[in-house]
Amino acid sequence: MNKTIKSSIAAVFMAAAYSAAMPAHAGLFDDEEARKAILDLRAKIDALTPQIDDKATKKSLLELSTQNEQLRQEIAKLRGQVEVLANELANAQQRQKDFYVDLDNRLRKMEPQRVTVDGKEVSIDPTEQKMYDAAFALYKSGDYRSAGASFADFLRRYPQSGLAPSAQYLLGNTYYAQRDCKNAISAQQAVVKNFPTSPKAADALLNISTCYIELKDKNSAKKALESLLSQYPDTPAAQTAKERLASFK
Repeated sequence: MNKTIKSSIAAVFMAAAYSAAMPAHAGLFDDEEARKAILDLRAKIDALTPQIDDKATKKSLLELSTQNEQLRQEIAKLRGQVEVLANELANAQQRQKDFYVDLDNRLRKMEPQRVTVDGKEVSIDPTEQKMYDAAFALYKSGDYRSAGASFADFLRRYPQSGLAPSAQYLLGNTYYAQRDCKNAISAQQAVVKNFPTSPKAADALLNISTCYIELKDKNSAKKALESLLSQYPDTPAAQTAKERLASFK
């Protein structure tokens, strides 16, 4: 309540009290005058009441407006927090999805793959393929000593691999490239013995023949060519074998 309004009301009540008291002590006012004083007091109180109500209403409206603004700010703050949480949730879900996709891809890479080697479909383990590729890269680079060691290690670890016939054949070639015909013959004979159905077997016999020729062992070279023609007559190597046999006559 406004200080001025309070003072006015207090003054009215003091005047009324004074007016009511005077007939009892001084005898200056009669009953008519007392009634006028009361009516005048009521009129003043009635005049002050709308001001009091108007001030109280304005104060209440101001308080409500302040509370409403505070609520709006809180709601805006909560909306911002909700948006941040929603964004974090979306990012977390995407990271989880990416993780599972990456995990699935890694697991797939670790699973054996079906590949075609020398016209035959075989199952190759990724680690197995990697080891073979590393040895073959050394072979292509001309580092035959290291390539030979790598192929030999591969065959020890994966003797039943679908890549084993090729690894054994290339091992023989690394020996031949180093002018080690004895070990070259031994390695190529292992191809014929262990992988007789491999396309590499016919080529191995042809290489054995070549090594024997270099060792001046014409007899053994001829036998290798005859075995080639007997076991693998329809191979490209067989045609070469025929030509070499003809040159021996």
